[in-house]
This record gives sequence, C-alpha cells and structure tokens, in this order.
Amino acid sequence: MNRLGRAMADPTRSRILLSLLEQPGYPAKLARDLDLTRTNVSNHLSCLRGCGIVVAEPEGRQTRYEIADPHLTAALVALVDVTLAVDESAPCLDPACSVPGCCDTEATA
Repeated sequence: MNRLGRAMADPTRSRILLSLLEQPGYPAKLARDLDLTRTNVSNHLSCLRGCGIVVAEPEGRQTRYEIADPHLTAALVALVDVTLAVDESAPCLDPACSVPGCCDTEATA
C-alpha cells in the first residue's frame, strides 16, 4: 500500500497511471499527450516500475509500459470511481448506482 500511495502522491505519476489505465503507452507518446518532457515521463515511469505498478515490455527500439497486473488495474479503476463519487461537486456517473444517499437528488434539494 505504501508503494501505491507513494506512486499516486505525485500528480504527474497519477496522470501517467490514468493514461495507462486506458491503454499501454510509450514514453514519447505519453510525453506528447500529457505535455511533459520525455525525460520527466521516463523518470516517473522508472518510479512506477520500481514500485511494481507498471511493467516495461521492450518492442524493438521502443519500450511499452502497462499496468503490472489486471487486479491492480481493477483496483485503480475502483479508486478513480470512488474518488469521483465522493467529489461533492461532481455528479454521480453511474446511472445504476445503488449506494444509499449518493444519487438521491431529492434528499439534497
């Protein structure tokens, strides 16, 4: 848990993780998409790799990065969902939400 917390404590690493949740990524493309330098992205990917959160897969002259384990992917997606759910200024995104009090617009009106 400490490794995950350390990795996600940095906003840039969080942005990289969110991008990798959507699909595997390459440092140069991540740098372009996130408007960061390639060196910065590589340093953050090294940290994420050291924490065991991402893995690097060589592909010729490039290296593809992805979330290390499907269970970790599911946990990160759930964490994003919970974070969005508790953000009071954001509406609930799940039309089938069954959490008591979450989507009760009448109760808050």
